Amino acid sequence: MTILVTGSTGNIGKRVVAGLVGAGQRVRAMTRDPVAATAKLPAGVEVIHGDFERPETWADALNGVERVYLFSYVDPAPSSGPGFIETAVEASVCRFVVHSAAAAGFEYQGDPEDTTLSAFRRHLAEEREFHRGIERAVEASGAQWTHIRMGLLAAGSDWAEAVRTTGTVRAPFPRSGSSLVHEADVAEIAVAALLTDEHLGAAYTLTGPEMVTQEDQVRAISEAIGKEVTLVELTPEEARTEWHDPAEGMDHEIIDWILEQLEASVRYPGPVPPTDTFERLTGRPPRSFTQWARDHAEDFR
Repeated sequence: MTILVTGSTGNIGKRVVAGLVGAGQRVRAMTRDPVAATAKLPAGVEVIHGDFERPETWADALNGVERVYLFSYVDPAPSSGPGFIETAVEASVCRFVVHSAAAAGFEYQGDPEDTTLSAFRRHLAEEREFHRGIERAVEASGAQWTHIRMGLLAAGSDWAEAVRTTGTVRAPFPRSGSSLVHEADVAEIAVAALLTDEHLGAAYTLTGPEMVTQEDQVRAISEAIGKEVTLVELTPEEARTEWHDPAEGMDHEIIDWILEQLEASVRYPGPVPPTDTFERLTGRPPRSFTQWARDHAEDFR
């Protein structure tokens, strides 16, 4: 059996690859940059060029594949021709494990085009519709499926460069928090869903074990690297000024929803409450942010 991993060099994808290799599986990694990917992935992995935006690359990537870890940037409803999901099923794929997001399981958040909604509610609506669109396409394909809906990833932190170069984190709402999930937890459940039949037809929301504030995160990073990291509190206005960078995609609308999310996250349990999903499935508590900081200490040194 050959298993295709898309998004294979990302924080979760590369761990899915490693978990499958460790289980003795034949793994094919789809990537837009095979040379760079080969250097990052375990020996024995078949690395092949493939791009969701270039249908001509799909046949080679899907040849002989039975199961797919499906990264979320696939287009579930292309304007012309069969999409990746349909092409995969026509090739030989009989199971998808979908890299999704917690927002897909939220109650209806409104119309993403409704300008009367706050920036954060529009963002949640957009996230929900995007990820549910992929999930629905997979469900309609006739293939077996499992959806892995993750909360905010601990690996989503963008503080590493600032900690390395200045020893300082500058952030608004330092007491805001989230139940940040370790990417290893997500990959562990994804590998189990790819290899066993125990998770067919399930949609799992995975989070960390508890709400961790930005102050807690800085403290954990400091302890992990053995060096004091200073948290400087910004006002929302100061954050708007520092973050605004259209060249990097940080326009005012994005900044608005991030600030609104942070403000909402000051109050427990925040927009994504901790779940017991990982513990129910494994019998072990989720990995903590403290563990994540230790695992990634070199990123911050």
